[in-house]
Amino acid sequence: MARKILIIGGVAGGASAAARLRRLSEDDQIIMFERGEHVSFSNCSLPYFLGGHISSSDKLVLMSPEKFLKQYNIIARTKNEVTAINRQDKIITIKDLNSGELYTESYDKLILSPGAKPIVPPIPGIEKINLFTVRNVTDINNLHNAIQDKSKKIAVIGGGFIGVEVAENLKEAGYDVSLIEAMPQILRTFDYDMVQILHKEILDHGINLLVNDKVAGFDTNTVLLGSGKKVAADIVIMAIGVSPETHLAKEAGLEIGKTGAIATSPMCQTNDPDIYAIGDAIEVDGKLFDDKWKLALAWPAQIQARGVADHINGQDFLNPGYIGSSCIKVFNLNAASTGLTEGFIQATKMDIDYETVIITPNDKVSLMPDNSTMFFKLIFDKNTRKVLGAQAIGKGNADKRIDVIATAIKFGATIDDLTEIELCYAPPYSSAKDVVNMAGYVAANIADKSFSQVSPNEVRNLVESGAYIVDVRETPELEKGKIIGSYHIPLSELRSRYQEIPKDRPVYLHCRSGQRSYNGALALQNLGYSNVVNVAGGFLGLSYYEYFNDKTLNRNPILTAYNFN
Repeated sequence: MARKILIIGGVAGGASAAARLRRLSEDDQIIMFERGEHVSFSNCSLPYFLGGHISSSDKLVLMSPEKFLKQYNIIARTKNEVTAINRQDKIITIKDLNSGELYTESYDKLILSPGAKPIVPPIPGIEKINLFTVRNVTDINNLHNAIQDKSKKIAVIGGGFIGVEVAENLKEAGYDVSLIEAMPQILRTFDYDMVQILHKEILDHGINLLVNDKVAGFDTNTVLLGSGKKVAADIVIMAIGVSPETHLAKEAGLEIGKTGAIATSPMCQTNDPDIYAIGDAIEVDGKLFDDKWKLALAWPAQIQARGVADHINGQDFLNPGYIGSSCIKVFNLNAASTGLTEGFIQATKMDIDYETVIITPNDKVSLMPDNSTMFFKLIFDKNTRKVLGAQAIGKGNADKRIDVIATAIKFGATIDDLTEIELCYAPPYSSAKDVVNMAGYVAANIADKSFSQVSPNEVRNLVESGAYIVDVRETPELEKGKIIGSYHIPLSELRSRYQEIPKDRPVYLHCRSGQRSYNGALALQNLGYSNVVNVAGGFLGLSYYEYFNDKTLNRNPILTAYNFN
């Protein structure tokens, strides 16, 4: 028997659910309601219109109501806002935003896909600024029209994905841009040690990046920061995050979860079995931790959209636990992450005995002219050796490496499995031992206690405490900078000069990337040294880690110069 299925929200999740429902049944009546002007647009691509990568905002719209009707026999009503859900009578009330008319529609099944809305807190003086948010095509057109004058100063508040992408694209378009983040770092899907690479990239491209400084208020064309600084801004873009659209669900008596998002069953049903909810509006299970969380990404919405359509049509569906995989382009760098970060583990006080690996290998065979360094961090469980998370940043394919790790986590792989994964290889694409394999080797060595390492974020304390640090790079390399107070014995001379190194104290070895010093550490261990530690990431990783804070905090450097090559 034909059913009437209504969908509230016509973007990623809603539009995908509608299309899947039609593929499974030609009999059902499907109506989709969207209060905005467009359905099925690429909201993740919105910032790239500002940067000129997308020539027209019309190209952001992937499907029109007319195409939905002709190609799928789906009715899509834009500028129609659902204002109430009557669960008892299975009726929704809709307001036609063009005419102001209220009308009702009955349903057999209802899918909520309202998304999430930008958070705009009531900061003092907010009425004095020219404020914008970025949620849909209308928003991005309004912003685009407001910034036709390239002399305008723009402040982007919030260093999450949207904030960084908007700031990057506006800078590429020629604007004077400030990016303001209240926390000590942008992009918390990356650990503090890794994100310093992105801080430097943003600073190098001329964005006024301010972190650890909360907006305290606004004045006319001015952002007032907690530090007392004032940032000139003709335009302010609020991008501090999103909150799930839950007001309809709350008013209808649907259960709201502990995170403030809509609670659903494993089949994405609300506490009303005839009402489903998907996308940014719901909370989901963590795959790597036993709790609920909010995950405002496109991929989960797509999975859930297909799943509820299947479930409505009698097929099995269980909303999976999510590990959280994402990637972003920041000017010349590609960055990706998956699974747990150290920051998340520590902030949530997870009871995990974990270890980390930081490596900086080439992403391709070094003979290839376009090879570049791939900064890679792996997190694993010391007891089970299971892979928990990873982050990659470089000019090459960071997303490819993280996709491999995400797949490994999905199937419960260990660090030993990473050493055995057979990956595609040819010099223009990777090296015979890919970054992922290398991370597995180093992790296994650490887990087996064959050597010890410290991360770049631990070196400043070592320098300031007078630790014994040996630089094993060859002599010409020291012209590009060195650690203040370090000793120099090139790896090529280490076996003939090792007696110069004391045995009665910890010895820290570093080179450019951490690879030669690893060999040096093993050599010293074989020569009777029992407390030798490798500096992960080497001088290169240390340069990137120290640079941004040195420049913005005016602190004393621990390096005589930085070397980013």
